Amino acid sequence: MPNGFLPITKKEMDELGIAQFDFIYITGDAYVDHPSFGAAIITRLLESLGYTVGIISQPDWHTDRDFRRFGAPKYAFLVTSGNIDSMVAHYTAAKRKRSDDAYTAGGVAGKRPDRAVIVYCQKLREIFGDVPIAIGGLEASLRRFAHYDYWDDAVRPSILADSGADLLMYGMGEHQITELAQRLSAGESISEIHDIRGTCYMTEPVNTPLGAAQCPSFEQVRDSKPEYAKATKIQYDWQDEVYGKTIIQRHGKLMLVQNPPALSLTTEELDRIYDLPFMRAYHPSYEALGGVPGIEEVRFSITHNRGCFGYCNFCSIALHQGRRITCRSEESVLREAEKLTKMPDFKGYIHDVGGPTANFRHTSCEKQLTAGLCKGKKCLAPKPCPALKADHSEYLAMLRKLRKIKGVKRVFIRSGIRYDYLMEDKNDEFIRELIKHHVSGQLKVAPEHCSAAVLDKMGKPHIEAYKAFQKRFYEITKGIGKEQYLVPYLMSSHPGSTLKEAIDLAVFLKENKIRPEQVQDFYPTPGTISTCMFYTELDPYTMEKVSVPKTSHEKAMQRALLQYFRPQNKELVLEALKKAGRRDLIGSSPKCLVEDITDSGRNSRNTKKGGGGSWQKTNPKTSRTRKKR
Repeated sequence: MPNGFLPITKKEMDELGIAQFDFIYITGDAYVDHPSFGAAIITRLLESLGYTVGIISQPDWHTDRDFRRFGAPKYAFLVTSGNIDSMVAHYTAAKRKRSDDAYTAGGVAGKRPDRAVIVYCQKLREIFGDVPIAIGGLEASLRRFAHYDYWDDAVRPSILADSGADLLMYGMGEHQITELAQRLSAGESISEIHDIRGTCYMTEPVNTPLGAAQCPSFEQVRDSKPEYAKATKIQYDWQDEVYGKTIIQRHGKLMLVQNPPALSLTTEELDRIYDLPFMRAYHPSYEALGGVPGIEEVRFSITHNRGCFGYCNFCSIALHQGRRITCRSEESVLREAEKLTKMPDFKGYIHDVGGPTANFRHTSCEKQLTAGLCKGKKCLAPKPCPALKADHSEYLAMLRKLRKIKGVKRVFIRSGIRYDYLMEDKNDEFIRELIKHHVSGQLKVAPEHCSAAVLDKMGKPHIEAYKAFQKRFYEITKGIGKEQYLVPYLMSSHPGSTLKEAIDLAVFLKENKIRPEQVQDFYPTPGTISTCMFYTELDPYTMEKVSVPKTSHEKAMQRALLQYFRPQNKELVLEALKKAGRRDLIGSSPKCLVEDITDSGRNSRNTKKGGGGSWQKTNPKTSRTRKKR
C-alpha cells in the first residue's frame, strides 16, 4: 500500500488488484498498526505468510454497508472486539456509561456495540450465511466458557454459543492463526478443524474427545453458585501448556470443547513477530478526527516479555496470556529501540520497556519448563516460593545497552514492577539503577491493600513485602540525592473486604502519609477468579464463604475511606466508621481519620454550659487538604 497500512477500503483493494481477500479482519477498535494492538500482530503475521488481508474497523452495525465492503473472504472472517472487552470499554465499575473510548479516533464513545463480537458475528451470519467465522482477542478469550456477566448480573453461555462463530482462538493467537490459515488454504473445512491447540469449538456430545476434564454444564453453573465455583477451579487448574488437558462444558444439546493452551512462542518466534513491518501509528484517515488516544501510552514503548507468574486473582492474564514467561532477545529489543530513534516525533524518551510485569525476564523456576507451573499455587503469594529464582541481571544488562543508544536520553519503566520479586534478588544493582535511571519522579507499584485477609483473596503478597520495598526505595532515593516517590495502586471493594478491612487500609494510608489520587473499585471482568468470588461468594479453591461488598452504597463507603481526607467523602467516612463501631477514629486527634462537626458543635455548646468533655477548635487554615505540588 502507498501509505504502508493494510487496505481498509474497496478502492485500496482494487488498486492492489485483489479480487477477493483471503481473510477479512473485523475489529471494534480503530485501526492502529502497532505491536501493542492484537489486530496489528495477527494481520501483519498473515501478510508475512503470504495471505491477503482486508481490515474493517469499527463497522456500523446498524446497516449492512460496512460488512459488505469487501464481499466474502476466500477463507474466513476474523472477528475481535479489539484490545479490551467491549463492555469494559463502555462502562465503569459502577456500570456508568463512559464518555470516551481511547481506542476510537478522537476518543469518541459509541463507535462499537455492546458485546461487539456477538453483534458482528450475528451480522455476518445474517448477510453471508455459512461463511467461516473465527473469533479471538480478549473479549472472546475470557468469555470462552459459561461466565458471570457483571452487566447482566447473570451467567451467560460461552461466547461461541451466542455468536454462532465456528472457532474461537483464545490467548495469544499467533500459533493458532498460522495453523488455521494453512489448513484452510489446504482445503480443510473449518467445521472439521478441531485439534488446534489454543482453540475452542462446539460439537455434538457424541464427538467429545476422551480424557477431557469436564466442567459442570452451562445450565448447572447458571443455576448453582457452588457448581460455578467448581467450574472455575477446573478451568484454571488445567490451563497449562505442559500438563493442561482438554476441558469440556455441556451447553444444552452441544458440547463446548477447549483444546489445551497453545505453546508459548519461543524467543526466535517472538523476535520475528516484532520484526514485522508495523507502521507504529494509527491509520492516517484518523488524523483529521484527532488521532487515536490509545496509542499515546505505547507509541515509544517496547514490549520485551509475555506472561506473568504473579497470577493475581483479579487479573485476566493467567487465563489469557498464561503464567509462563517468554521473552524477546536482547538484540530484538535493541533493534526496536533503534527504530524508535528514527521516528520523526521521537524526543529521546523510551516510555517503557516492559510487558504484563516489567521485571520478569525468565520463568520463576527451572521446573516449569518440563513440569509446568504448580497447579493451584502461586510463585509469589502469600510468600515467595523457596524454588523462586530472582535474577535481574539479564534485564539490567539490556537496560544499560538501551541507555547508551545514540538519541536516547532516558529509558523509563512504567508497566509495573513486582517489588516482592525484586526484593528476593540478593544483588541490589537492579533496584539501585531502577531508582537512579528509570523512574520519572514517581514509581507506580501495586500493593492493592494492607489486610492479609483481602490480599489472600487477591492472590497478592502480604503488606510486609511492600513495607520492606518502600523502606529500601526511600533509603536509596535519599542516598543518591533524588526526590522521587512511590505511587501505590489500591483497590477497594475486592471480595473479602468488609468495612473493617477498608478502615484498616485507611489507617495504614494515614500512618504512612499516603494520599492516593486515584482508587480503583474492584471490577468483576469476565473469567477471573475474583469475579467468581464476587458472583458466588465462595473461594473456588477452598469453597469457603467470602464476604463480598455488592451494594453501590457499601462500595461507595469503602472507596471513600481510601480517600478519607477529601471533604466530599466526609459524610460517607463518618457513616462507615460509626457503622463499624470505630468512633475512636472520629475526632481531631492525630490518629483520627475525620472530625464529626455535629459532635464537635455539641461538645462546644456543652463546654460553654459547663458540660463535661474536652473540645478543641480546629484551625480552618490548617485543616484544609493541601493541593498536590
